[in-house]
Amino acid sequence: MEAEKSTVEVKKQGPEQNLPTERMKTGNVYLPNVDIVEDKDNIIITADMPGVGEGDANVTLENDVLTIEGRVGPGEWGTRRLAYTEYGIGDYFRSFIITEAVDRDKIQATLKDGVLRIVLPKTESSKPKHIPIRAE
Repeated sequence: MEAEKSTVEVKKQGPEQNLPTERMKTGNVYLPNVDIVEDKDNIIITADMPGVGEGDANVTLENDVLTIEGRVGPGEWGTRRLAYTEYGIGDYFRSFIITEAVDRDKIQATLKDGVLRIVLPKTESSKPKHIPIRAE
């Protein structure tokens, strides 16, 4: 059985797009890894942002661009001095273009253990409809 094509579209922003989402802050900025899943009612974006706490994350939607930001501060070492690290400290930034098929007033975001979960509910008009067949 062939997979059904989605009517909802989430596009990753690429460097070729001229969108007002460039970051002007200095320091390391990482692109968080994301998973995007879809069911009949929602699109769900899950982003891995280790080290980001609830007060350090920001999700905005402006002009069809969904932006994810997370700030990570330096590690707490107490009286010890960091001698070597393979884990880079920096902020997270990623943006997506979403279509009109998302109900913008019902978007929800949660953060737990460095994992940001954004639920984008589909509008009623974009959800699949069952059309009954009558016998004549």
